[in-house]
Amino acid sequence: MPKVDVIDLENNVVGEIELADAVFSSEVNRALLYQAVHHYRNELRSGTHKTKGRGEIRGGGRKPWRQKGTGRARAGSNRSPLWRGGGTVHGPQPRSYGYHLPRKMLVGALRSALSVKLADGALKVVKNFDLAAPKTKEFSGVLDRLGVEATVLLVNNGENDKLMLSSRNIPGVTLLESRDVHPYHLLRCKTVIFSEAAVQHCSEVLK
Repeated sequence: MPKVDVIDLENNVVGEIELADAVFSSEVNRALLYQAVHHYRNELRSGTHKTKGRGEIRGGGRKPWRQKGTGRARAGSNRSPLWRGGGTVHGPQPRSYGYHLPRKMLVGALRSALSVKLADGALKVVKNFDLAAPKTKEFSGVLDRLGVEATVLLVNNGENDKLMLSSRNIPGVTLLESRDVHPYHLLRCKTVIFSEAAVQHCSEVLK
């Protein structure tokens, strides 16, 4: 079983934790990771694109000219798709891009993403996120001491108002509860920091 040092917010080692092999040392399935990220990004799409058909455009009720005798092609409406200003044929309509992703696929993708982070040395475990006060400047100093650069995902088990208030205004910082972690979040952030309780929860749930 892989072992990871448990540190405090001063970056001092205060213990060690064993992680589940099935979760943090599983074989990386790139196809599952692709499916999970594609599913998540599709769910984010609003799908509000819309073009008007010939029946939705104002005007066009009067026949432009009589049917015969003019030498011109027959026309019944100046809002025909053939005309400038007319309706659009088979244009985009509001729709949902979401689809169902089986739970087993999502769990497999989570295992792969966690294994990638651990193998890359981008996964840290802190004893807890107990802060003295909700101060953004002080928490930014904590991240500096932990050696965090660029984007970071903080995973806590349960709500923590002080942590939320301290981290929400720092660019590149994402805070989630362990139950809300998705492979998309793990892959888009350079570093992942778990609380000890959160990493134990993931080990138990994802076995």
